[in-house]
Amino acid sequence: MQDNLSAIAAAAAISFLAGAGIASLVSSQRQLKKPLAVASALPNPLNPKVLPEIFSLEGKVAVVTGASSGIGLGIARALHAAGCKVILVARRKELIEAEAKRLEGERRSGSAAAVAADVCKSYRASDSGGIEELADRICEPFGVPDVVFNNAGVNLRQGWKDISPDSWATTLDLNLAVPFFFTRALVQRWLGQREDGNGGREEGSSVAGNMHVVNIASLQSSLAFPNSVPYGASKGGVAQLTRAMAEAWAGEGVTVNAIAPGFFSTELTAPVFCNKSIVRALSGKTMVGRTGEVSDLVGSALFLASDASNYVCGQVLYVDGGLSAKG
Repeated sequence: MQDNLSAIAAAAAISFLAGAGIASLVSSQRQLKKPLAVASALPNPLNPKVLPEIFSLEGKVAVVTGASSGIGLGIARALHAAGCKVILVARRKELIEAEAKRLEGERRSGSAAAVAADVCKSYRASDSGGIEELADRICEPFGVPDVVFNNAGVNLRQGWKDISPDSWATTLDLNLAVPFFFTRALVQRWLGQREDGNGGREEGSSVAGNMHVVNIASLQSSLAFPNSVPYGASKGGVAQLTRAMAEAWAGEGVTVNAIAPGFFSTELTAPVFCNKSIVRALSGKTMVGRTGEVSDLVGSALFLASDASNYVCGQVLYVDGGLSAKG
C-alpha cells in the first residue's frame, strides 16, 4: 500500500513539475555555461579560517548608482569599508568627487572613483550608444565591476489627476528600465572579462567568483501608498524584473536580488520625514517601533554583494523593521 502511495505521489509530482515547465528548466540546467559557485564548495565553510572568505569583498569592484546621498551613499561607503574598490555614479559631480576623495583618504588612493552621469539620459540615448558609453566610463578606473547596486530612482509624488505622460515616463525609465539596460551592459563586459582573463583589471586582481547585482525595490513593490501610482508601478516592476534578470543570468554566474527598504530618512523621503507626526505614525507601523537608518541596510547589502549569497537568486529582501510582515 505504501509503495503504491509513493508511486502515485511521485507520478503526481512529475506531472506537476512538467506542467509548471520545470522539465524544460532541468533540461536547460545541463547547458549552463557557468553554474553558480556555492559557498559550500569551499573547504569546510564553517571553519573559522575559511568563513571570512565567503563574506569577503576584498579586491572586488563595485558600482553604485544614485551614490551622492542617502541609501546609495551609505551602501557605497559600506562596500568601500569592506574592501571593494568603489565607483560612485550620480548627477552631482561635486558631491561624488568629494566623497571619492574622502574614501581614498580613509583607505588608500586608487580605491574609489566618481563618474558623473545622468543614468536616465544615458538610457534614453541608448540608440546613440548612451548606456554603452556610460558602461565604458565605469570600467575605466578599476575594470569591470563584480558588484552592481542599482539605486538611482525618483518618486514625484503626484496625485492621480496630475500625472503626465512625461512624469510617468521619467519614473518608469529611471526606476525600471535603467536597472536592466545598465546592468546588461555591465554583464556583457563581465562575461567578456571572464573569457579574456582580466577585463582591464590591474595585474594580480582576481576575477574569480560570481557577479552580484542588487536592485533597490521598495515597500511599494507589494503595498500601495497615496500619490505614488507611477512609483508603485515601477517598484512592483523592479521586484519582477529582479526575478527575470536572475533567471536570465544565473547560468552565467550572475546573481540578481533586490533589497526593499522600509521607511528610511533620505533626500527622496524628506517631504514625508519633515512631519514628526507622520514619522511617529510610520514608526508605529513597524514591529521594532522606529523608522530605518541607512546603517540598517549595510548588513543586507554586504551579504548580497558577497559570495555568501551565491545560492540566493531572484529574491526581494525586505529591510523594513517588520512592517511588511506585520501588515
